[in-house]
Amino acid sequence: MFYRDSTEVMDDRSWMYRDSPQGLRRMDYCNGVQGFINFATSIPRNFTDGGIRCPCRKCKNLKFLHQDVVTMHLLTKGFMQDYLCWYAHGELFVPNESMVERVVGSTSSASNMHEVGNENSNRYRNMVMDVRMSEGNASEFPNIKEEPNSDAARFFDLLKDSDKPLWDGCTNHSKLSAVAQVFTIKSDHGLSEAVYEKIIERVRSILLEGNKLKENFYAAKSMMKPLVLGYQKIDMCPNFCMLYYLENAELTECMTCGHSRYKPRTGRVKTLVAYKKLRYFPITSILQRLFMSPKTAEHMTWHQSHHAVDGVMVHPSDGEAWKHFNSVHPHFSAKSRNVRLGLCTVGFNPFGSFAAPYSCWPVILTVYNLPPGMCMRPEFMFLSMVIPSPSSPGQNIDVCLRPLIDELTQLWSSRALTYDISRKHNFVMKATLMWTINDFPAYGMVSGWSTHGKLACPYCM
Repeated sequence: MFYRDSTEVMDDRSWMYRDSPQGLRRMDYCNGVQGFINFATSIPRNFTDGGIRCPCRKCKNLKFLHQDVVTMHLLTKGFMQDYLCWYAHGELFVPNESMVERVVGSTSSASNMHEVGNENSNRYRNMVMDVRMSEGNASEFPNIKEEPNSDAARFFDLLKDSDKPLWDGCTNHSKLSAVAQVFTIKSDHGLSEAVYEKIIERVRSILLEGNKLKENFYAAKSMMKPLVLGYQKIDMCPNFCMLYYLENAELTECMTCGHSRYKPRTGRVKTLVAYKKLRYFPITSILQRLFMSPKTAEHMTWHQSHHAVDGVMVHPSDGEAWKHFNSVHPHFSAKSRNVRLGLCTVGFNPFGSFAAPYSCWPVILTVYNLPPGMCMRPEFMFLSMVIPSPSSPGQNIDVCLRPLIDELTQLWSSRALTYDISRKHNFVMKATLMWTINDFPAYGMVSGWSTHGKLACPYCM
């Protein structure tokens, strides 16, 4: 009853950013908000999961909310900056208003614009909307350059020191590259430490005086240790009943089946050897390194900045599952640097198909922030754990996945301070697991769903 028809407020939009005395909303602003709601809701394609984009100062067209909630946000928070043209709500964007009359008006004019908007204009509008959305989201990336946080600064200092030339004037090798190559040779050929140090002694005598090649295996390993990504060895029950992990780390037998944790000692052996060990590679430091590398940092926001084409899916971010996740978790999706992961696991016999039966289960994570040409490359598929056993873990694979689940839960709630080298800015990184990719038997193991018998198909049920 306090609002006028939208045709009375569309031509002059100065009301959108006109300050009101004592912070109170003027009547023309309230009328304008209602006119905007009428305009936006008159175009069916503006709706996603029953909501429309909210252009308030906080949501910035990144969230789909019910129209009543959008109205309340606009009345309390105001419109986002530079949104005189409602390009995200069906209005054709034109760079110069004097050249082309802006499409404005009531429900009828909105429907006319929807009819006139052919395939080409829709594609153009979507392209412009994507660009403007990325510009409107610029506050996510402050222009102020920051120094790296303490952990990142320590890593960069170590990397800078290790990247010094092998000798003064050397352009082919650095301290780091030389040691890495020798380590690779040692690993590939199974050389002992004594043989390694003999080779290093001969090589140092051949190189120029003053070379910086580490003199022995211990010194080289000490230089590499802060730069490498570590892993955890976690004892587990050979029947996959439990992990000796966190609150159960001190137990010596399984709480479920009673199996001993350690093998019986024989002879003079004093070291306790577990029956089975799980190798776990923490994922947080790997994701942080992606933002600390100039070659990958700028690509970690590609999923939100690329221009999607209607009806064409070139990346999972163009799919309905991705968009549904955005609508359910708008606070997560508002930050383009938050990481989205996919999990894949499958069993294989590392000794060949003709060897004795043996099932080894690697668990691999893929980063879907990256463009299609990168996210499917082997170097961006990260091994998170290896589950060894002569037999498959079966339905107890969730026991083995607990360290990964705990870390993903922490990345979702607690977050991790990360340095983005492409923007010279520290930010708080979050991560989520979007989906799993498996064959049908592994799907049944990971999901707990029966993949055989009457209830085998999860879609037919």
